[in-house]
This record gives sequence, C-alpha cells and structure tokens, in this order.
Amino acid sequence: MRCIAVALPVPLFRTFTYRVPEGVAWPIAAGSRVLVPFRNRPELGICLGETEPPEGVALKPIRAVVDAVPSLPEPLLHTARWISDWYAAPLGLTLRSMLPTALTHASAPAPAGKLQRVVRLVQELPSLLQREQAFARAKQQRAVYELLEAQGGLAPLEALRTQAGCSAGVFTAMAKRGLIEIRDESLERDPFADRAGVAPPPNPSPAQRAAIDAILAGDPGQVFLLHGITGSGKTLVYIEVLREVLRTQGRTAIVLVPEIALTSQTVDRFRGAFGDDVAVLHSGLSDGERLDAWQSLRRGERRIAVGARSALFAPLEQVGVVIVDEEHESSYKQSETPRYHAREAAIVRARAEGALVVLGSATPSLESWERADRGQSVRLTLPDRAAGAQLPPVAVVDMRVAVREALATRSPQAPYDPALSVLSPALLAAIESRLTRGEQSLLLLNRRGFAAFVQCHACGDVQVCPHCSISLTYHRVPEALVCHYCQYQTDMPVTCPRCASDKLHRRGLGTQQVETLVAERFPEARIARMDVDTTSGKWAHTQILDRVGRGEVDILLGTQMIAKGLDFPNVTLVGVVDADTGLNLPDFRASERTFQLLSQVAGRAGRGPKGGDVIVQTRMPQAHAVRHALTHDYVGFVREELGARRTPAYPPFVHIANVVVSGVYQAAVAEAAAAAAQWVTTLMQRQGLRDLVLVGPAPCPIDRIKDRWRWHFLLKSSQPRLMTRVAHYIAARCPVPKDSDLRLVVDRDPVSLL
Repeated sequence: MRCIAVALPVPLFRTFTYRVPEGVAWPIAAGSRVLVPFRNRPELGICLGETEPPEGVALKPIRAVVDAVPSLPEPLLHTARWISDWYAAPLGLTLRSMLPTALTHASAPAPAGKLQRVVRLVQELPSLLQREQAFARAKQQRAVYELLEAQGGLAPLEALRTQAGCSAGVFTAMAKRGLIEIRDESLERDPFADRAGVAPPPNPSPAQRAAIDAILAGDPGQVFLLHGITGSGKTLVYIEVLREVLRTQGRTAIVLVPEIALTSQTVDRFRGAFGDDVAVLHSGLSDGERLDAWQSLRRGERRIAVGARSALFAPLEQVGVVIVDEEHESSYKQSETPRYHAREAAIVRARAEGALVVLGSATPSLESWERADRGQSVRLTLPDRAAGAQLPPVAVVDMRVAVREALATRSPQAPYDPALSVLSPALLAAIESRLTRGEQSLLLLNRRGFAAFVQCHACGDVQVCPHCSISLTYHRVPEALVCHYCQYQTDMPVTCPRCASDKLHRRGLGTQQVETLVAERFPEARIARMDVDTTSGKWAHTQILDRVGRGEVDILLGTQMIAKGLDFPNVTLVGVVDADTGLNLPDFRASERTFQLLSQVAGRAGRGPKGGDVIVQTRMPQAHAVRHALTHDYVGFVREELGARRTPAYPPFVHIANVVVSGVYQAAVAEAAAAAAQWVTTLMQRQGLRDLVLVGPAPCPIDRIKDRWRWHFLLKSSQPRLMTRVAHYIAARCPVPKDSDLRLVVDRDPVSLL
C-alpha cells in the first residue's frame, strides 16, 4: 500500500496518514499540496513524503494532488519543522502560514485584477489658512478631505464614506468643486512596476568594501552582524553582496525589511541595481498581487524577494544570501500561531540552503550583539557615515524646566499658548528656521490619536474600553473614542457617564494633537502625518513618503514608522516630541526599545550636505536609554543594559517563554492559570528540571483584551533544548478544562510581555 504523511492546518501536534490510490502519479514530492478528506470535508494539506501504513487502520485515500511542482521546496519544509519544534506550533499551521492565501484553499480561484471605485485627491490645500477658507461652511467636506489626505490622497470610496460617516452627496459636491475625483481604477498585479529605480552609489567606501569582502568570503550558513551607524551605507553593502551572489554565483536572494513603510524605498534601491529581478511580498498587497509575485519567484522569473516578515518564505531555490535589515525590530516577531521570529527563522533557512546571512542594524538587538560576542556570528562595523557626512548633534530639552520657564516668562495679558506645554521654544524656533530656509523637519511622537484619554475633572473618571483594560484614545478626525487594541469605537460623550459633569478634559498627547498645534503655529506649513490612522489605505505609506521626497511636505509628523530606514537629504531637523512614551512600560525591553527608537530617528537628520540637528524633549533626561542616545553611544548603552539583564536574568542570558491563559470569565482564568503553573511546577519536580525557573502566575500587564481576561507565567532556562521540550509538552498536554472558552498559549522568545 502506498501511503503519505500529510500535515493539515489544524491545532494538533501530529500528522495524518493517507492512502494513495491507483492512478495517482507516484511518488508524490514532499512539499506538494494534496486534497484529502478530513472530518467529513475536503481539506488542503502538505505532503511530507512517503510513510508506512499503521497496522489495523483503514486509511482514507487522498482525493487529488494539487501541485505539479511542490509549493514548498525542501529547505522551506526544514524551516517549517524547526519553527514548529522551537516555537511549539502545530506543523500544519506553520506550513499554511508559508503560503499565499490564494494557495491555501484548493477551490479558490487565483484572484484576478479588478476595478474598484476610488476617490482621488485633486486639489491640495496644504496650509491651515487655505482650509479655513475652503471649508468655512462645509464641516463634513473638511472631514472627508482630511481623511483622504491622511491616507495619501487615494482611498476606496466605500471605506472612506464609512470612516467619515457621511452621505454620497458630500462626495458629489466635493467632486463638483474640483477637490476630488471619483472613478474606477484597476488594481495592478505588480504595484511597483512603474516605480523608477534609484541607482546605488558608484563606489563603496573602504569600510564598505571590507565588509563586502568579508561577507563574500564567509562559509555557507555563516551569520554576519553588520553594525553600521545610521547613514553608513548598509544598503550599498547589501546590493554589492547580492550582485556577486546573483551574477557570479547564479543564486537567488531574500531581503527582509521590518515595515511596509520601508518597502517602497527599499524596492526603489534594489530595482535601481537589479531591475525587474526584484519581486515584492508583504501583507499590504492584495491576494492577487501576492500570488503573482510568489509565482514569478517560484518559476525563477525573478530572483530577489524583498518584503516584510513573510518574504522569508519566498519559494526560491538555490538561495545564496538572506539579508535581515533593521534586525532589531520587534515587528519581525509573529503575534499569532506560529509565533516565530523571522530573524531566527532566517538563520535556519539560510543554513538549510547553504546561504550567507547578513543581519544589519545601527542598534542591534542585545541577543544578536551577545551572539557575536560568543563567536556565534561575525561582527562587522561601519563606523562612519557615507560620503563624509557627520552624525547630527543631539540637544536635550528637559520639559519640566522648559514648561516652567515658558510659564514664568509669559506676560499676564498674553493668552495661554497650549503649544508651549508640548513643543519647547527651542523646537519651535528650530522648526521656524527650517521653514524659512526651505528645509524639512521630522517630528516623532510614538502615540497616535489626539489625546491619550478623556477624564472627568469633577470625579476623575476615565473613559475605558468596555472590552479591554485600556483607556479609550480620543481621535479628532473623525471625532470618536477608540480602543487601539480591539478597535471598539464610540462617540465622544458630552457629559461624564458617571457623575453627569460636563467638565471632560482630554489628557495626554497624540499625533493628531501635535499636528493641530503645529498647524496653528505654522499655518503656511505643509504638514503630513504618518501613523496607523493615516496609512490604512493601500499604498498610503508610499504616497506620503513620495510627497516628502518631492519636497511637497515641510513637516513630516508620525509614530515609530518614520523613525527608520528613511533617507531624505533635505530633512535637517528631527524633533522627538516626547522621548518618555515607552520608557515606563512594565516590560524588560522598554529601555532597549526606547534607545533604538531615539537612535534610529536621530539618524534621519543630516543625511545630506546641509547637515542637521536633533532635539529630544524628555522629562527623564537621566534615563540611561536617553543619555546614551544623545551621544550616539550604542556600546555604552549595551554595557549598562546588559548589567541590568543579569539579575534578575532576562535575555540574552536566558531563554524565556511566556505562557498566557485567557478566557471570558476572570475567576476561571485566574484559577486555570494557577492550575497550569502548578502542573508545570509538578512536572519540574518530577523530572528534576533544576535549570528551569517559573515566575508567576499573575495578571498580564494589560489584563483584558477583546473581552478576554489574561493571566500569565514566565519560564526561564539557560538550556534551549530543555526549553524546547518543556514548551512542547505544555502546548500539547497542559490540561485546560474541556468544553470551556479557556485558551493556553506558549509564546517562546516573546518581544513584549504586555
């Protein structure tokens, strides 16, 4: 009897055996999709190869072999097995995550390009004064205009209408005024086809050449940590390594970037060097676009895959190099099953392919830095900026002092200026000087919305999400209170729901509020805001950044997505509105993330011949993450941060797993978490697992999300194999009451404990 092992996309830690009937071509290549019966319905699985039939079991036959050529080459199968093993994830779910959505359902036809009704911004009103005149009696039109502008000037009609909450007549009136255009547009299957490539610099510097030569001389599977300060030309190193790998060795390459926002600039640079050999894979593409890019790579028509986390699973053969740019970024960690980290999985795939690995960053993760210290990777350094440019000077403004001095020197007759509590006189003066000189400024605040929360001045009550243990954020356009975890939305109340007072105050900062304050202070300035709210539309990231590149934006304001990878020579000022946003979070990585964010955003300034300046506003200038960022001192920060990670022990000195129990009833969750922790404690005692430490259980820092209460406990061990065995045992066998809503999740190597 001919039998195959099949992995199915179900939450079970096992594979299934099926019989291959006569008439089906044999053997079936491992990695091929097969259609099989499962629980009285057809299911698409992945063939893992031939296997022996179990005794005494009547096997069901497969229904069809879907692939003529395996969808997943052997190195990807190897990577999937490692991810499943290391992160305690079912193999079938892991394999499914490697395929484009269009290939995960046998009955689903390949998506085709189609027409979509869209709204395009035609007439721009860049200054606040122009808007006041244009929309004096048309508030709904202004709301539509600002929503459309925030999404890069192009958005689907129905989605925009839903966001604005207005009638179709508003759009008709705006179209008649020549403000917008409404039409049907075809969705392109290669959205980057029309972008002009950017030619790389002609000659690498001596430091760049040394790094290139060292990487190319590496052994198959070797890992290189490229530590280059911001603006040092890491991208040119990547390009020259790829040039050698593709043209001389005849192999292929994968380039990972952490943010969709970085994709367009990265694609421009790589297409400038390699033309149409570049295909793009990331979640911002439509199913059809992803499928087309995936198939072009599978057929060998394109040899370079560029994209975010999932581009690691590009179906390339003979991969010669895998590059992970900004390797420290937390977005490389998947938040759902399988909870893999793309940096670690990239190393595994590269070794399976016999490929080189390049991890690049100006602020490497402590794990990668420590790995290089232990000799597990080779550290290469680019100590200087390209073309002789200098790192910008960084000035710190203690907002405790700045606000006090501004209030003390204010004339009693002068009206209170709310901007002075948000933007210091030094930062305001710096922005004004850039506007006068025709230069650009970048302002960072890593918190979106208008105000962090709404509080009653009479009773102190704060508006909280009914589904999550988090305050609702006030958004001004469109006006609403929004939960940033479950997206719950409600109208801004007129009076306090608790005491009926009308003294409701908006507390805390958000990007919308800073945008308003800056627009009021500099009404002629052309301002663009870049955060989750303004980039929900397709290609909104690209359109905003293209406007900056063309000089159509004077001030770019945004969250962390503007802090990395962007290269605009005319940006001569970077202002950090509030450096303390993430410092006090209950997470052991809080200081590391703050230092990385400040260092990365500071590096956006002074990348051209005009130079630049950085102003950091903070109320905690003594924090070591802030102190070392001010002097661009990565090594000094690492030295101090590693000392704090030794006692109590946290990565990179130990491996950790976060075991989270969740459910809709708070008491049941607490009881189940305690029982699970006791079950693990008993296991540790019975097996004599002395190098395993359990901490907890306790409520998660955010103890309710989407109506589910959350408790967790941590496991720590210096032995990775022990952690692998225990994580698998917990995920597969830890008893959770059956027929309940309780869930248990094992998150190994978490990047956040919130």
